[in-house]
Amino acid sequence: MWMVTPDIDNMSVIHVDTIFRAAHLLPNFGHAYLPRGITYHNSLDAFTIYYINKFIDHHAFEITV
Repeated sequence: MWMVTPDIDNMSVIHVDTIFRAAHLLPNFGHAYLPRGITYHNSLDAFTIYYINKFIDHHAFEITV
């Protein structure tokens, strides 16, 4: 799997109609316990390193014409 980090210095808005495909991001949890306040609303801000799952089912994000 590939490791990615957010680019905090180069923040920009991505329009929804330009997104080609979704990504399955898995956070790097590290060795510590997760705080109880982590939800799907704030999980992207809580972690600094993610893995991209390139082995996900290709039909899950298939583009329909």
